Amino acid sequence: MEAARRVLCVTDPFNPLITTFAQSAGILVISHCFHLFLKQFGQPGPVAQILAGIVLGPSLLSRIPKVNRFFIQSSTADYYEVFETIFRTIFMFLIGLEMDIPYMRRNLRKASIIASGGVIVGVLFGIVVSLTLIILSKIRSQLFDFSTIIIIALTNSASPVVFRLATELKFLTSDTGRLAVCASLITEMFCVLWRSVSLAVDPWKNLGTGILFLLMTVTLVGVNKYLASWCNQRIRNQKYVTNTEFLVFLFLLIAASLFIEEYGFNGAISCFMFGLMFPREGKTTRTLLHKLSYATYNFMLPVYFGYIGFQINVSVLGRLKPLITVIVMIIMSIASKIIGTLVACRYLKISTDEGIVLGFLLDLKGNAELQILGKLPMETLKQWEEADVHNMVLTVVVINTVIAGGVVAQILRKKEEYFSHSHTSLELGEHESELRMLACVYGSRNISSKIGLISAFSESLKTPVTAYLMHLVELPRKRTKKNLMYHQLQDGDQYSDEEDYGGNDVVEINDAVDAYTLETKVLIRQKKVVSYFERMYEEVCDSIEDLRVSIIFLTFHKHQRLDGKMESGKDGMRTTNHKVLRHAPCSVGIFVDRWQTGFQQPSSQSVQNIATLFFGGPDDREALACSKMIAAHPHIHLTLIHFQSSPSSKQTGYTSGTLHRNDELLMEMSTHEIEAEIDRAFMQDFFNRYVMSGQAGYVEKYVENGTQTAEALRDIHDTFSLLIVGKGGRGNSPMTTGMSDWEECPELGTVGDLLASSELNTNSSVLVIQQYRHSRNDLN
Repeated sequence: MEAARRVLCVTDPFNPLITTFAQSAGILVISHCFHLFLKQFGQPGPVAQILAGIVLGPSLLSRIPKVNRFFIQSSTADYYEVFETIFRTIFMFLIGLEMDIPYMRRNLRKASIIASGGVIVGVLFGIVVSLTLIILSKIRSQLFDFSTIIIIALTNSASPVVFRLATELKFLTSDTGRLAVCASLITEMFCVLWRSVSLAVDPWKNLGTGILFLLMTVTLVGVNKYLASWCNQRIRNQKYVTNTEFLVFLFLLIAASLFIEEYGFNGAISCFMFGLMFPREGKTTRTLLHKLSYATYNFMLPVYFGYIGFQINVSVLGRLKPLITVIVMIIMSIASKIIGTLVACRYLKISTDEGIVLGFLLDLKGNAELQILGKLPMETLKQWEEADVHNMVLTVVVINTVIAGGVVAQILRKKEEYFSHSHTSLELGEHESELRMLACVYGSRNISSKIGLISAFSESLKTPVTAYLMHLVELPRKRTKKNLMYHQLQDGDQYSDEEDYGGNDVVEINDAVDAYTLETKVLIRQKKVVSYFERMYEEVCDSIEDLRVSIIFLTFHKHQRLDGKMESGKDGMRTTNHKVLRHAPCSVGIFVDRWQTGFQQPSSQSVQNIATLFFGGPDDREALACSKMIAAHPHIHLTLIHFQSSPSSKQTGYTSGTLHRNDELLMEMSTHEIEAEIDRAFMQDFFNRYVMSGQAGYVEKYVENGTQTAEALRDIHDTFSLLIVGKGGRGNSPMTTGMSDWEECPELGTVGDLLASSELNTNSSVLVIQQYRHSRNDLN
């Protein structure tokens, strides 16, 4: 890159470097002040950061002569350009590394149609605007290049800005957020490729160079995979790779990007591909995410967005002609995205509200346009001096991004109920598009069983499963911090001791997840919560909202000893489970792990016999809905055990016939009778779909009271590796009468408490399910 060479050859690099750092510090401070004020109105961070750059730039503070001489020096632009390229390189790599590849594959057609809608209308509007400007500004040279820049300025969508805004507004995990990121990437790649072809001096030479860079990108992807695999296997008892190994990966990434940029190509696409194709398992990826994410989101991106605002001079809007030009371009840019996106969304049968949000998201700018302007020769810009293209395009980019970001934030705030996490139970939703689940562990003791649960769902459902594993770590009340200097830390350690929380459990959990991902290619996304037990449930519930989870699996506070008895762990674990059960915005499962004799990861060598116990009520229906999702697993044998109140019950068996309901009579039924009717319909559906097809077995057991129910449970205790049952919601069922007299753990319900107790002497693990309900006043 030419700017990099000029930086290295500058005669006095000290002052420009101080200026660059001072500008970055100023942007960070001012943007933080803006953000504290604007977040009250729901405005995201990038808007505050761009405004901070405007304040610090020639629009306001830099109009003061002394400030101008300090910030705007002849050689500082080269430093800014180098840092901007490095920041963009790292962030595009992170976008690729954090990209939801399965979602991208499933929705590539949908994202391409939405991106195409905005691009086609944007190109048409851009042609009209560019021709109008050519006539009004009397441009006589480089007409095609001028039109190309105007068209790209109206058409492009900046994927880094879209990604960051979606993250800030906490809807990146939603379908709308992920679709917007995919569509913006497709749009930006189109604009970058078009720019490379249209502005090329020698197209055939550029084509050959482009093919060479493509081969280099593919080669480097292979090198990264080999190095990542080697680093993962080199040292197995560490959380992260060493600093030296981390710097090697970072050097390869930045060097490749600068080399591509040197020849006039855009290195952002290659950096995105490096991240997208990087291996997801192992400590190498974990290290890159850990070390790059904090610096990128808290320093690099604020400075990057701030520099976008720093470059413009709004004083140009004081003249009527530039003001009208900028207003027209902003209106045309917004209109092209909204019209094109709404047409595409109508074709795809996406709601209008979602289409409007997608349109404004795709109108965010601030990446490819700036690179194109930065690479234009000064001679060309002088020929277009009448139109002041550089300042005009920069102003349009900045104002567009501020307007679009603010509008998206307001729409999401106004339509919060529509775009927020939908609180649905497994019983009501078939989850045909995606099942999102969160498994929580307090340590490495239960990691194998939780991975087994994830495996049971991931390898059974035809629909996609997004699995998260959260390590819940207690924050000690008193802890002596390290008093070590930086050079005294071991290679790979952090100066902060926060990462020490979790001890050796972290390494064992990481190794177990990595081994499973390597074997099955099923990605488990890891999270970590370090908090006091009293407040831990808040972190968990917030994560459920942010990750849009459908069901969460908690770990029972008791664990199995070597003699088979259950021993209590920390009281804080039980307190956390209680509070999550009460406040979680999704269905909750508590897993009682008997790791020696109970549930294991299903495989050809370990076929799992699982039984679902059905007494009736919403929680049992949720347990049965959960069981449906694992019925198709090739190494799971599922049996439904239906408990009925007496031998004289009218329903003595199930056939493939249809249940008849009298709607008028149903209105007069009591709540208990309505629940019983729903139970029968739900059972009939399960019987027809799974029992009749041979995917599940079916057994009926008739009991009159809690004593007979307990005896029946003792009879099946050694037959199955896992028993699934609902927590409660059965009302005053005679089948469980008297069982609550010896209840020790009410969070499991009457049946679950008996199955988890040592008195039953069962070898089975137990999964107790509670269905999400809008009002939950008790834990019984």
